Amino acid sequence: MSEIVVTENITGLAMQQLRETHNVLFEPQLWQRPDELAAALQTARAVIVRNQTQVTGELIGQASQLQIIARAGAGLDNVDTAAATEAGIVVSYAPSENSVSVAELVLGLMLSLVRRIPTAWQDTRDGGWDRAGFTGGELFQKTLGIVGLGRIGRLVAQRAAGFGMSLIAHDDYVDPADPQIRDLNVTLVSLPELLAASDFVSAHVPLTEQTRGMFNAQLFSQMKPGAYFINASRGETVDETDLLAALGRNQIAGAALDVRSTEPPVIGEFEELNNVILTPHIGAFTHEAQERVVETVCRDVAAVLSGGEATSAYC
Repeated sequence: MSEIVVTENITGLAMQQLRETHNVLFEPQLWQRPDELAAALQTARAVIVRNQTQVTGELIGQASQLQIIARAGAGLDNVDTAAATEAGIVVSYAPSENSVSVAELVLGLMLSLVRRIPTAWQDTRDGGWDRAGFTGGELFQKTLGIVGLGRIGRLVAQRAAGFGMSLIAHDDYVDPADPQIRDLNVTLVSLPELLAASDFVSAHVPLTEQTRGMFNAQLFSQMKPGAYFINASRGETVDETDLLAALGRNQIAGAALDVRSTEPPVIGEFEELNNVILTPHIGAFTHEAQERVVETVCRDVAAVLSGGEATSAYC
């Protein structure tokens, strides 16, 4: 019987220290074996997961000894927080520790799109030297539309300002009078206005019933011709069939997707397009971010199991 169950590949100094001081079952593929996972959690006091493990209400109901569910990441889409709260189980996560890394990736994807860096690299690696053929564009004086002005959206805005971009955003839940918003020099507009004016549209919305599939044919048809779409938030917010259609009719110039509606995805039409950049949900995967994330959740697990309180608990 293990005190702590780790169901995915979560490593680092903090995890190493936790394994030295507690009885830890470290099974990086356990999330793929639901029956074994359920059995392991029947006697566990803590479970640490990433985004693959589905911590459902049913699973929580069977884990009578569980005191804390720790999600090594920012989102809680895979954790039934209502069931955990009802059962008196603490839910810990790391909502801000990877924000800088995600924001920096977004800027990298924007530069890669407009300068065609991946295809230029591949062509040059294959022996080409087509300088004129890879003539690109600049971010300078282009308009960036940020859909969702939360923590990551704001960090993207701060960094894009350094490139001399004009910043507009849409978010129904921010107060225009908030000093932090004012200091960003971002103009808040309606979603149709943002889509029509932006040279780049970057999605930073959580996955909810309202946002699931929100980026669809209707929204893509409203985008400025020649604009680029970037999604490093949640793959399920995009109707991928509609995005492919928008790319196919040249309604938009290109797209960069770090997240997909199904992960890992089945190889399909996106992989055949030179104006689409695909990365395997690596926004949070920098050494610095992962160290902060793992340290946060391991600290909370140790605290709760010793009778203390989690400092990064979901409310």
